[in-house]
Amino acid sequence: MKAVIETGGKQYYVEEGTVLYVEKMDAEAGSTVTFPHVLMANGNVGRPYLQNVEVTGEIVKHGKAKKIKVFKYRQKKNYRRTQGHRQPYTKVEIKTIKTK
Repeated sequence: MKAVIETGGKQYYVEEGTVLYVEKMDAEAGSTVTFPHVLMANGNVGRPYLQNVEVTGEIVKHGKAKKIKVFKYRQKKNYRRTQGHRQPYTKVEIKTIKTK
């Protein structure tokens, strides 16, 4: 079974066994999480969400992505600023997609 879920303001196309890197979630590694916002499952489209579909996954780990450099520059004004950023993420493995 395949589904489209929404989490962290983004949409993901998933099926059982899919590993996702999503925005950081407030849960312990190894715990089970349920995604309430299911937009599509097996071609059935919800308006805006499907009510009778449940997608569950297991949190594998938390981490930070590779560092990116943010460089601000104004020409002819002697203005230069460099800043680094590492986005936190949560690695989730989708376990089941079921209809109620």
